[in-house]
Amino acid sequence: MSEQAVAEYRIEDLAHHSGATVRTIRAYQDRGLLPKPERRGRSNVYRDTHLARLRQIADLLDRGYTLASIKELLEAWDAGRGLGGVLGLVAEVHGPWTDEEAARISRAELNERFGGRPDDDAVGEACELGVLEAVPGRPDEFLVPSPQELAVAAELYAAGVPLSAITGHLRELRGQVEHIASRFLEFTTEHVFARYLGEVPPTDADAAEAATMVRRLRPLAQQTVDAELARAMRLFATRHLQHHLGAAGTAQPSGPASVPLPAETVRAVQELVGSEHVGEFVRAATERELQARTMNELARRAGG
Repeated sequence: MSEQAVAEYRIEDLAHHSGATVRTIRAYQDRGLLPKPERRGRSNVYRDTHLARLRQIADLLDRGYTLASIKELLEAWDAGRGLGGVLGLVAEVHGPWTDEEAARISRAELNERFGGRPDDDAVGEACELGVLEAVPGRPDEFLVPSPQELAVAAELYAAGVPLSAITGHLRELRGQVEHIASRFLEFTTEHVFARYLGEVPPTDADAAEAATMVRRLRPLAQQTVDAELARAMRLFATRHLQHHLGAAGTAQPSGPASVPLPAETVRAVQELVGSEHVGEFVRAATERELQARTMNELARRAGG
C-alpha cells in the first residue's frame, strides 16, 4: 500500500494494523459489528473508520463486554448517539480500584522470601489465585499485581504459617470478600445507579454523571469494611486474649461467651453482606485483625 493511499486498506492490511485476523474481520462484518467495505472491482477497500471500529471492539472485549452488548453500543452510536460518556464510564469502572502499583519479582527473590527453597506447587497455586502472574518469555520472573498481598503472605510464612494454610485462607477470604463486593454493588445499583440505567446504552450525559458517582463511591465499600473490621477485631482479639490468658487469675468459662453487638453495627453489616452472613463477616474480620496485630508485633520486634 503506497503512502498516498494510507487511508485505504485491503483486508490483509487491515488485519495487520488492527491485530485482528482476516477471519475475525469477516465474522464482525457478518454480525453487523463492522460496516461493509467499499467494493472496487474485485477487491474490498477498507478505511480508517474500519480500523477505528476494530480497535474499539478490541478495547471493549478486553474490558469484559460480550459481542452482543458491543453491537448494541455501536448501533446506538451509528444512530447518532455519542459513545464518549459510555466509554468514559467503562474506563472508570474498569480502571484501577487501588493506588497500589504492580511490581515484578524474580524466582530467586521469591524463593528467598519464602524459606529459600523452590516450591513449584506453591508458585503454581499463587499463579492460579492471581497473586503472581507469569511474564511471557521470562520463566524466572513474575508480575505481582498486589505487592502488599504478597508481603502479607511472606510475613505470615515468617511467623510460622504454612504456605498451604495461607493459600487456603486466601481462597476462603476471597469468597467472602467477593460476596461483600457483590452486595455493595447491588445496594448502590438499587439506590444510586438505577436512575442512570433507564436507557441501554445510557445517554452521554447520564453515563458521564454515573462515572462521576463511581469515582465518589468507589472508596466507600473499603472504608466501611475497614472501620467495621477494626471494631470487630478489637472486640474479638480482646476476648481471644482473655480466654487464653485468663483475667486476673480467675477461671474462664469453658464455653464461648455471648457478647451482644450494637444494633447499628449489626444493621451496617447486614446491609453489606446480608443477614445470613453476619457471623461469617465478623469471623473474617476477627481473623484479619489478629493477622494484622501479629504482623505489627513482628515488625515492632524486628525494628526494636
